[in-house]
Amino acid sequence: MAKTQQYFQCTQCQAQSSFYLGRCPECEAWGSLQECVRDVEPSSSVTKQGSRAVKGLPVSSLMPLSQVTAEQGERFSSGFQELDRVLGGGILPGAYILLGGDPGIGKSTLMLQTALQLASPELSILYVAGEESPYQIKLRAERLSQGQKQAQKQNKHQAFDHIHLLAENQLGKIIQHIQSEKPQVVIIDSIQSIYTDDLSGTPGSQSQIKECATRLMSVAKGLEVTIFIVGHVTKEGAVAGPKLLEHTVDAVLYFEGDPYQPLRLIRSVKNRFGNTHELGVFEMGETGLKEVTNPSELFLSESTSHQNPGSVIAATVEGSRPYLVEVQALVGQSSYATPRRVANGVEYNRLHQIIAVLERRLGLDFSHQDIYVNAVGGVRIQEPAGDLAIALAIISSARNLSIRGSTVVTGEIGLTGEVRPIRHLEARISEARKIGFQHIIVPQTTTKHKNPALKNPQLEMLTVRSIMEAITVSLAPKSHEALGEPVA
Repeated sequence: MAKTQQYFQCTQCQAQSSFYLGRCPECEAWGSLQECVRDVEPSSSVTKQGSRAVKGLPVSSLMPLSQVTAEQGERFSSGFQELDRVLGGGILPGAYILLGGDPGIGKSTLMLQTALQLASPELSILYVAGEESPYQIKLRAERLSQGQKQAQKQNKHQAFDHIHLLAENQLGKIIQHIQSEKPQVVIIDSIQSIYTDDLSGTPGSQSQIKECATRLMSVAKGLEVTIFIVGHVTKEGAVAGPKLLEHTVDAVLYFEGDPYQPLRLIRSVKNRFGNTHELGVFEMGETGLKEVTNPSELFLSESTSHQNPGSVIAATVEGSRPYLVEVQALVGQSSYATPRRVANGVEYNRLHQIIAVLERRLGLDFSHQDIYVNAVGGVRIQEPAGDLAIALAIISSARNLSIRGSTVVTGEIGLTGEVRPIRHLEARISEARKIGFQHIIVPQTTTKHKNPALKNPQLEMLTVRSIMEAITVSLAPKSHEALGEPVA
């Protein structure tokens, strides 16, 4: 007679515990653990591999580091330069990549276009459709292929022959097809729709997602197959739960953008084989995604207001890519007991810090004024070098003064009001010159070494040491006198 074992299982995420807890350690739900009983097989009947092992994978063997050749890790292009940039130069064999984003943002479109670019007689693709039928994917592929170049259109049927569709949700069957077909690239769309029979949870639960992702990782590393998994973002902004899959995969890519705007941004928040926080820019059209090789022109072409009060052009860097973005601010009398502070595209706490510096060091008073700050184009300014542009935009809107024409701003603001040095100054200057700006405001300490590469006759570099000096050189003449004397 088989023995029984008592355990407790969460009704929300299907996590299991050997004893009762008032709060689930996985999903942090209160009172969700229920008592369960299961049969325990004798130890002699349990295989050495375990019930959760992936069968059919080659047995790992020891290998000296000196015998590992560079050809085993040679990258190949995805067909998109923007995606290659974010991945660190291309796709590595055996890489395990997570693509996350809001539902409907275009993740499946990006993956299907990548498959169309990669498919060839030398490289086969397995597209696992957990949410769509093969007919729906075929219709989308026909539409996306219309936006390709003429040479690619002629080979689209050849590409279709090397993309194998699998409408399946059961993990065991998916792994069997991977082992038998041996494709070079596998796309799982999406991880929330995949389940395994070894667990009792429903597809999309944290236990199912974690288990399926772990087994797919074993397949990717054991068979040297590149696997892309698509994951939807939860309400909290995390992929399938807080930090649930990030530690399992090699790279985590986020696909972002406004569903009502054509601009799409893909950024890496983790990459074991390249730089993090790299940025790729796409534009969504009727025939799919198109690469944007010069995002600065796109961000600035949609705006005609950067000569108005409250608007400043900032030179920022995402990863290794410089680009220019318009920062807008609106300051007005508040009708609330507590003035509002709204930040779109900039860090909320950073905005509060900049406001505090302006009030203390310049003697300004925003205690009865609402402040709204927005980075135009749907981009996010994550680096501190955008502080100076945010501060000047706030002051420009509060005093109804315009920034001098054809000027770009970059610099970090310290708590004492000084403008601190920044990195990648040469790249920012080159980007501003390429777009056609004539002046750039930079921290003076950044140029103290007098790098010859910084000298450019087509772009005047204005160095400042404090935020008061930045106001003096950027706003209209004598405009700084209206601000009052700085507070010591």
